[in-house]
Amino acid sequence: MPDKVLKTDSGIAIKEIYTGEDIQQTDPSLPGEFPFTRGVQSSMYRGKLWTMRQYAGFSTAEESNKRYHYLLQQGVNGLSVAFDLPTQIGYDSDHPLADGEVGKVGVAIDSLEDMEKLFKGIKLEEVSTSMTINATGIILLAFYVALAKKQGADLSKISGTIQNDILKEYAARGTYIYPPKASMRIITDIFEWCSKELPKWNTISISGYHIREAGSTAVQEIAFTLSNGKAYVKAALAKGLDINVFGKRLSFFFNAHNNLFEEVAKFRAARKMWASIMKDLGATDEKAMMLRFHTQTGGSTLTAQQPMNNISRVTIQSLAAVLGGTQSLHTNGYDEALSLPTETAAGIALRTQQIVAFESGIADTADPLAGSYYVEAMTAAVEAAAWELIKTIDAMGGSVAAIEEGFIQNEIANSAYRYQRDIESGKKVIVGVNKFEADHEEKIPVFRIDDSIQKMQTSQLDELRKRRNTQEVKACLHQVRLAAENGSNLMPHILEAVTQYCTLGEIADTLRDVFGEYR
Repeated sequence: MPDKVLKTDSGIAIKEIYTGEDIQQTDPSLPGEFPFTRGVQSSMYRGKLWTMRQYAGFSTAEESNKRYHYLLQQGVNGLSVAFDLPTQIGYDSDHPLADGEVGKVGVAIDSLEDMEKLFKGIKLEEVSTSMTINATGIILLAFYVALAKKQGADLSKISGTIQNDILKEYAARGTYIYPPKASMRIITDIFEWCSKELPKWNTISISGYHIREAGSTAVQEIAFTLSNGKAYVKAALAKGLDINVFGKRLSFFFNAHNNLFEEVAKFRAARKMWASIMKDLGATDEKAMMLRFHTQTGGSTLTAQQPMNNISRVTIQSLAAVLGGTQSLHTNGYDEALSLPTETAAGIALRTQQIVAFESGIADTADPLAGSYYVEAMTAAVEAAAWELIKTIDAMGGSVAAIEEGFIQNEIANSAYRYQRDIESGKKVIVGVNKFEADHEEKIPVFRIDDSIQKMQTSQLDELRKRRNTQEVKACLHQVRLAAENGSNLMPHILEAVTQYCTLGEIADTLRDVFGEYR
């Protein structure tokens, strides 16, 4: 009787046993050496642990500030800001389309005044901040820089990341505003300005996370993400930027799911592939060829049924991220299939990282799974399958063309359908969902956002508009419009506008008038 055929969710066949014969080509490189399969630092976590981030942001800036201070007291060394939907798509809190969404999935930021409240008592020189924002990324970065200047900070010491990855919004997530070409122009304006003014800032976090959340496989996650990365690099090169300069400030954002070994292989393969891509595009500085990445545990893997089981899932995913060599990590709360995380759940999520770091022994040596017949064979298989997808996208003319043709969206949708079908048929076991169900569910407290937040935010916005200099606001918005029309770099003009307390919605609308909206 033939052996049962097992496959990963990416369709890679898994053998019953692996031997040295399954490793066709051995990568002799060490951690810190091109092509960085084994990691981007020679000593990895012996030299410095990954940055422990916790993604937080809800309600008002004042409430989010309290959570940030709590997390910093608990040992977080990097903040990660979640913004509400109106902020993400360029609407002030008093806009009709913002109704019912203010402060719900993240913090509402309408102006520099909100940013001042968000980071009250936190010196921006002393923390690394990641901001999950895309279409309005240039405006939120301007808020952050303006606040740093008000604090008297040295901009050369300000570190962090802005997601700023619009291509995956068209493909998987949907919080875009402007057409692709205009969006790519905004992104390269950020690259150009930061290379001169904000040298330690990661100007983009090219995101596979949301591609995976939308239903892609591990192979598709890195193939589509690296293809998007190629598109950004080519756009920057077309603008005349130096790949050896901006290439060092590119970062990536990946998901970590439950198949431990496929996930580790995914991270190792992605590093090797990106080094090859950057070298082919003209990079000569090895630091510009390094794939540095943040990882978040898989939100879509969390279950509303038996939610305490999610602590185990997040632990497995944390192990995958660290064994795979991540540079920073966010661990999800066990209750996030039900609501935003409570303070208790956020605390347990952080402690999970700290236990992995200080009790597991995983951080003691670089790439501890290197040489495993299974992991090395899986790394090669993931890489080969991802290259095939990238070749298909390249033949279409790259990521932008593949998105415009609907190829990437259809591939993700088909994978999501197959995965759901396998769950419903029982072929894919999800503990507590389609097997080992409980007769009754344990009640756990959930985090609720009060609807009065919108009224409070709108009132504060109204007061701001009365206090600020109206003539200065009009003049600044006019300069933003002119820069959008004549092709000059937008960042200096937006920075001046936010300093005069122009709102996010006013700046986004000015750009809408020039660039239009993508439908």
